[in-house]
Amino acid sequence: MKELPSATKVIVIGGGVAGCSTAYHLAKFGWKDTILLERDQLTSGTTWHAAGLVSQLGPSAAITKIRKYSLELYKKLEKEIDFSSGLKLNGALSIATSQGRWQELKRQATTAQLFDVNVEVLNVDQIKKIYPIINDSNILGGIFMPGDGQADPIGVTNLLAKAARKEGVKIFEKSPVEKIIKKNGKVAGVTVNGKNIECEYIVLATGMWSRQIGEDMGFSIPLYPAEHFYVITEAIKELPEKIPVLRDFNDSLYLKEDAGKMLIGIFEGKSIPAFNKTNRVPEDFSYGEFPENFEHFEPYLEAALKRVPLLEKAGIRKFFAGPESFTPDTNTLLGEVPEMKNLFACCGLNSIGIGSGGGVGKVTAEWMINGHINEDLFIYDIKRFQKFHSEINFIKERITETLGDLYGMHWPYKQHKTSRNQKLLPYHDELKKAGACFGVSSGYERPMWFAKKNEKPEIEYSYNYQNWYPSVEFETKNTRENVGLFDLTAFSKYELKGEKAHDELQKICTANVKNEIGKTTYTQMLNEDGGIETDLTVVCVEKNYFRIITSAANRERDKFHILKHLNKEIDFKDVTDDIACFGVFGPKSRNLMSKLSNEDFSSSSFKFGNSKKIKINNKEVWAQRLSYVGELGFELYVNMNEAKELYNLIVDAGKDFKISHCGMFALDTMRMESGFLHWGHDISPEENQYQAGLQFAISYKKNVDFVGKKSLLKIKDKKPSKKIMMFNLKDATPGKPLLLHDEPIYLKDKIIGRTTSGNYSFNYKKNISFGYVNSEYSIEDLIDKDLFIEVEKKKYPASALLKPLNNLLKQNRN
Repeated sequence: MKELPSATKVIVIGGGVAGCSTAYHLAKFGWKDTILLERDQLTSGTTWHAAGLVSQLGPSAAITKIRKYSLELYKKLEKEIDFSSGLKLNGALSIATSQGRWQELKRQATTAQLFDVNVEVLNVDQIKKIYPIINDSNILGGIFMPGDGQADPIGVTNLLAKAARKEGVKIFEKSPVEKIIKKNGKVAGVTVNGKNIECEYIVLATGMWSRQIGEDMGFSIPLYPAEHFYVITEAIKELPEKIPVLRDFNDSLYLKEDAGKMLIGIFEGKSIPAFNKTNRVPEDFSYGEFPENFEHFEPYLEAALKRVPLLEKAGIRKFFAGPESFTPDTNTLLGEVPEMKNLFACCGLNSIGIGSGGGVGKVTAEWMINGHINEDLFIYDIKRFQKFHSEINFIKERITETLGDLYGMHWPYKQHKTSRNQKLLPYHDELKKAGACFGVSSGYERPMWFAKKNEKPEIEYSYNYQNWYPSVEFETKNTRENVGLFDLTAFSKYELKGEKAHDELQKICTANVKNEIGKTTYTQMLNEDGGIETDLTVVCVEKNYFRIITSAANRERDKFHILKHLNKEIDFKDVTDDIACFGVFGPKSRNLMSKLSNEDFSSSSFKFGNSKKIKINNKEVWAQRLSYVGELGFELYVNMNEAKELYNLIVDAGKDFKISHCGMFALDTMRMESGFLHWGHDISPEENQYQAGLQFAISYKKNVDFVGKKSLLKIKDKKPSKKIMMFNLKDATPGKPLLLHDEPIYLKDKIIGRTTSGNYSFNYKKNISFGYVNSEYSIEDLIDKDLFIEVEKKKYPASALLKPLNNLLKQNRN
């Protein structure tokens, strides 16, 4: 037995595919002083019973890169180490038996072109050639990925472990971590079998045990295991050789050949949470299985027999039921955990761990070594969640839905049904009476749109015309003509106080932050490489007292970034849940404000970008003349316990000015009309301000070495590799097609970029889109050229826009 060291730089906890991959990459990138601790044996937990499917195409560019890299890594290491990972790349076939699914698959095939993934769109006859044993009844079509297939999970893990050892990693099995040691909020070591090992960094690659480890140690890891099922048939003589993996999403099925047998697995719509009595995974459940639950599995087995009738001849050799952990949104958990410095998560792989394992290990290693990531990986960043997401009642109910989300329809604008109403606004009931259709943002129930007349406030999901379009038409037009009331309470809000508060903001913001009471500053914060980490507004409330307002979804992530760079002398407070915010936007907003308050709201007295304390009904309100939909407009901030009263006053006084309730869909449409970007769609750490057209928010004049400045100075005089641009389709029919994101942009027959946001503008009767275009083309080059945006494998003629549709902003700012 090897002797455990007394100290090391990095400890990777967990010897599954994620842990072994992270350890390998850390050592490969130079951090050789890395050890891996496995509580039992490598692959114990969930890796050993994985189905081992390998798929290249993911829901975003960064995830596709992760999956493509994983596959290439396994191929490369097999040659280098002369060890098989059991790769069998006979392709993967996905079929559609509903119109919505067929549209979804064609959208995936369209997006795949951006990432150089070979995806073939097939008709029924072509499907029969590739998969001759299929029953083709009710199949509309399918997509085939020739480079996909399967691998042996144990083979992949041992391949990565061998590669890690070759790079100098020491791996210790039968070494359960009893405790994570913390000093001054930072990782300090672990206790293993009664012995302490000091370290600087820890990677938590502990799979389904991760949530309870976090709970015991005071940090949040939102995942929980569900019971996961598959069966393996007896050998089938007539099974064709080299048959691809088959996914029948509408029946929640996947089928793969397994040494002359067939494995039939399911991702059902309603799953069963595991370990219901204790809500904890037993410490000794390394290779544990659950009792057979044939009643639960039977409907799916019947569907499999209908789809592949040959299976009826085969008996069942093995019925497997075991645990597989899922997260609140069926996406992986990566990155530094907010509650403990230098503790990185690499878990929550949601049953796609083998296909992603190589890539998530690489990303984790890069994140640790560089201190940030230069890719748009918010979809995987653990900081997209808050503490409540890992609470047992929330997560257990949510995973009954998210297991099924893997194969469920990935509708645009889709909302979860489980674990809702976590955070309700004080005037929630009033919004409900007004017809609000609610969606979740940062835990808050926020109105997405308001039903008109006697309509039901429910989304009818579709890839075509949206049932909420009439509401958004009314809301956006009324805001442009009269006044709209938007609820902005979910915006993330932080307060910074202290003598050095301004100096600190100057160090982390790119703009020159105004140090004058009532002045606001729009700015970005960057990482050291110049990537955009946050997009926000800073307002000086009083002397040495500033408030930051940023996106709702980025609450934990932006807070983490700010605190990482902030001097400890600064008093920092997250006040998101203490302060409500209303947006009163539109040409009649000034008249409404004058009715609500005795303050002077004239343009000369209350200029754009300014803010001040006002009184409404003897209540103190902080008013800012800013608007995310374009001028004119005011944001009103009030204590949460006084918000309901202010809401009622606004609604009542607003009747004289034809006020309308407006939701997030209207807000998103109008910000695009005004040319405003959205972090997470149009900007991310993958972009810099020159690419995003945000160089106006950089101040080189301020004599401050702000974070990212050195990189910006190197970028400044070079031609950007890509540039954000605005487009509209020549066909102005709403929802024909539905523009979303990641659609290829063509000049004639050549892809020159990809879209990042899409909407239909009823004010300007246009299908609009933002997107990045390769640097060889300027906006002037593309005016009146043969441009197209491709959706569902069909190219739609498009035009480039020189200016935002709502180019009235400047004249409204007087």
